[in-house]
Amino acid sequence: MSTLMTPTLMTETTQDPRWPAVLRRDASSDGAFFYSVATTGVYCRTSCPARSPNPKNVRFHEDVADAERAGFRACKRCRPDQPPLAERRAAMVAAACRTIEASERTPSLAALAGEAGVGVHHFSRVFKAVAGLTPRQYAAARRARRVREQLLESPSVTDAIYGAGFSSNGRFYEATGEALGMTPSAWRDRGAGESIRFAVGQCSLGAILVAATARGVCAILMGDDPDALSRDLQDRFERAELLGGDAGFEALVARVVGLIEAPGTGLDLPLDVQGTAFQRRVWRALMAIPAGETATYAQIAEAIGAPKSYRAVAGACGANPLAVAIPCHRVIKRDGGLSGYRWGVERKRALLDREAEAVSGSPG
Repeated sequence: MSTLMTPTLMTETTQDPRWPAVLRRDASSDGAFFYSVATTGVYCRTSCPARSPNPKNVRFHEDVADAERAGFRACKRCRPDQPPLAERRAAMVAAACRTIEASERTPSLAALAGEAGVGVHHFSRVFKAVAGLTPRQYAAARRARRVREQLLESPSVTDAIYGAGFSSNGRFYEATGEALGMTPSAWRDRGAGESIRFAVGQCSLGAILVAATARGVCAILMGDDPDALSRDLQDRFERAELLGGDAGFEALVARVVGLIEAPGTGLDLPLDVQGTAFQRRVWRALMAIPAGETATYAQIAEAIGAPKSYRAVAGACGANPLAVAIPCHRVIKRDGGLSGYRWGVERKRALLDREAEAVSGSPG
């Protein structure tokens, strides 16, 4: 039996140049016009996620007032009588940021979502999409900035505690460990009275900066821009006397470059590791991972006796100032994927590949 093909019904609506925007749910046309649907009695913005209406039931309106005068009510899904979705979401995130900034302790995700009047998962997704980071990450960044400002402006760490809005020493030190990457007094001093020798060289993974105090190597930084590495060192030890390395120091740099080229060999040099007590625990655990092997963030958290702190472990890896010497490149995600690496995921992959080759005995 043959099938009779019925041509598309052409109506005044389908011939209207605004109709394709409705079919596409074109958000860029939001506010330019609205449309109503006779069978539902509602009017919508063009980006409404509802099922596309039958064109014979559609009527176009120049603005909200015109649609309401015609007897239609606002759609509850796209809310055309309110600001556009992007503006509403931006306003919701801005309000949440103000709440975070005004709070001594970071509000829970549930509390922030409740204040916004939406579900937790929806709030979390929207906040990340608008702000580019999670509420917890935003709170940490805000807290870090507030702490740094007060440590520089206040005559003492005690004054900085209250100037930063903390009601007790305990809460201040709990927050600053992660925010500063070192103790408040050490950050405040920023290497005051310290002499640090440094030199920048090149290796197969790009530029490398090596710095050392009289106690040992305090920084091994990698990147593409030698000047950026020098600025990073200066920012970390702002009040220290930075000195160019002599011929003897160049030999130390060569040893570090050798470690980059053959990361499984280990670095038999004293290290001057500056960090919080938690960070040092993580870094010691990293140094116990044999070359050619990896561990997950959760496994490191278990190893240091803090099984629920895998996110903090990731933060400690990111704060590691001694590339390769403290092998944070050996920490991977639970699914085996390579997560973020302070000096670039490609460098992380290259280091792991080199270690695997060295252990297997295959040529590099």
